[in-house]
Amino acid sequence: MDEQPVIIIGAGPAGLAVAAQLRQAAIPFVMLEKGAYIAQSWHNHYDRLKLHTVRELSHLPDMPFPAHYPRYVPKDLLIQYYEAYALHFDIQPIFGVEVIDIDKDGDTWVVAAADGTSWRTKQVVVCAGMNRLPFRPHYQYEEDFTGELLHSSEYKNAQPYKGKRVLVVGMGNSGAEIALDLCSNQVDTYLSVRGPVNIVPHEILGRPTQLTALKLAKLPHWLGDRIGLWVRHWTMGDLPQLGIPLPAIAPARQLRETGQTPVIDLGTVARIRSGEIRVLPGIEHFTNDGVLCTNGEEYSFDTVIFATGFKAQLSDWLHLDSEHFDERGLPRTISGQGPYEGLFFLGYNNYAPGGGLGIIRNDVGELMKAVVVARQKE
Repeated sequence: MDEQPVIIIGAGPAGLAVAAQLRQAAIPFVMLEKGAYIAQSWHNHYDRLKLHTVRELSHLPDMPFPAHYPRYVPKDLLIQYYEAYALHFDIQPIFGVEVIDIDKDGDTWVVAAADGTSWRTKQVVVCAGMNRLPFRPHYQYEEDFTGELLHSSEYKNAQPYKGKRVLVVGMGNSGAEIALDLCSNQVDTYLSVRGPVNIVPHEILGRPTQLTALKLAKLPHWLGDRIGLWVRHWTMGDLPQLGIPLPAIAPARQLRETGQTPVIDLGTVARIRSGEIRVLPGIEHFTNDGVLCTNGEEYSFDTVIFATGFKAQLSDWLHLDSEHFDERGLPRTISGQGPYEGLFFLGYNNYAPGGGLGIIRNDVGELMKAVVVARQKE
């Protein structure tokens, strides 16, 4: 069994941020990555994806994006940046390692892989990401559907769906953007919206909404939330008439209390208003050639794309309790406590404004302090 000072699980943005800090602190580590590439999940995303957050607030620690990068960095340039970051800080993951268990043995942790390899260490930094595993609900009679079913993680671009009728299930950020991509490429597009959705514009009068949200977060919550509701009404107020109910709470409050990010509208709402994207309610069950919706109406489709999100699913590796992990199975703190001492988590805090990448950059300093303290106790 190989023994290492620190094990990092995941070679995505969070793992890279931790590795760079450890490298600069001269603390040895081993990074384990299930995929074949740096930032594997970004390689798998759909082609048109760009960061919804601004360039100056989305880079990793100690290495800003190149000056020629656009304000909203596209997927391909982001991958190039992550690869350059790994090269700059001499980060060399062990690829193709699927972690299947993290267990305590005395005062050390044992990280076990699917191929039988194990590592023993005092500190494990879990950076496998919020989107580790695709999640999709299952519906009655879906096995009878003669069309194509897929998760949004399998979607790349609109080309395979030309001339088809497509239903996108779920209006989160991925669902809204995939529907926009399909519609923009003349695909007959429908969007199933089951419940209330907080939607905000990408920019307001040329100013990124992200920057506005960070300003509002500095105000007392009651005031920031009231302004947020007013802005939402001003920019998106007629959505309930289009079949998209709006929640009673402000976008910022929803983020603080549930960790659910509001939808950043990139143009989907305009296509809905124009009738180019048709909004349907939730699905009751599938039929042979489509779905029966909760409004009692049947619709036929060639393809159904489930944009229903992802799960971190840390319970695959750890026995979770409700004291240290929330109802979604996410860690309540960066540094594990009690039976989880020696475990650290980065990339699982989504209760703050500013975007996931900015939160990683802000949180990695706190994580490093905790790692150093833990090593001093050894």
